Amino acid sequence: MSKRPLTRQLPLEFDHESASGRDDLIVSDRLSAAVGIVDRWPDWPSPVVILAGPTGSGKSHLAGIWAERVGARVVNIERPDPMVLEMAALGPVLIEDIDRSAFDETALFHLINAVREHGSALLITTRLWPAGWNVTLPDLVSRLKAATVVEIAEPDEELLAQILVKLFADRQVAVDNRIILWLVARMERSLAAARAIVTRIDQLALARGSKITRALAAEVMAEMDAGKDDMEVS
Repeated sequence: MSKRPLTRQLPLEFDHESASGRDDLIVSDRLSAAVGIVDRWPDWPSPVVILAGPTGSGKSHLAGIWAERVGARVVNIERPDPMVLEMAALGPVLIEDIDRSAFDETALFHLINAVREHGSALLITTRLWPAGWNVTLPDLVSRLKAATVVEIAEPDEELLAQILVKLFADRQVAVDNRIILWLVARMERSLAAARAIVTRIDQLALARGSKITRALAAEVMAEMDAGKDDMEVS
């Protein structure tokens, strides 16, 4: 139950900062391999590691932990840039969400070569395995085959329950465990869905000045299901 003041005003949408440290990470079987590779630094099996997983799976959380720990620089490879190669010569580098926008294959190839030459490391996050990037440069295909790919799977019900509790806690809201279990049994098994559900439930509870009840949760789930149906029709 929320202890925040009641209000009938529609709340402004603030960004709720999630706890993002290593100790805040919920580690389960689906995440253990990815956490393990981050914790093993600098003893990596190859200089290039690729974290592949669905939206909201924890890739950015892990990449942020790694980058902070090793002092990695975030780089962009949409086009060739000598500065990027210089960064790789100075230390570890990070590319986030490489599959979300076009990247220059030659630039990535030279970056990987620079990382290998200087004994550094490159961490890449992506929703797709490298085979789904449609790379056409043969030399880059070869480099990517030599990379270590670690997959993060969709969360199971137990983990989803923990995630919902954490997402509500990030908003300083405690929710009855029976409501958490009710949501888990009916929601899509993804972290993106968990974030959307928590955000909408919190918005409605604040706007109405009400407690978070199963009826309110059911309303949000019906709203989301209707939204999916509209998308399928269109």
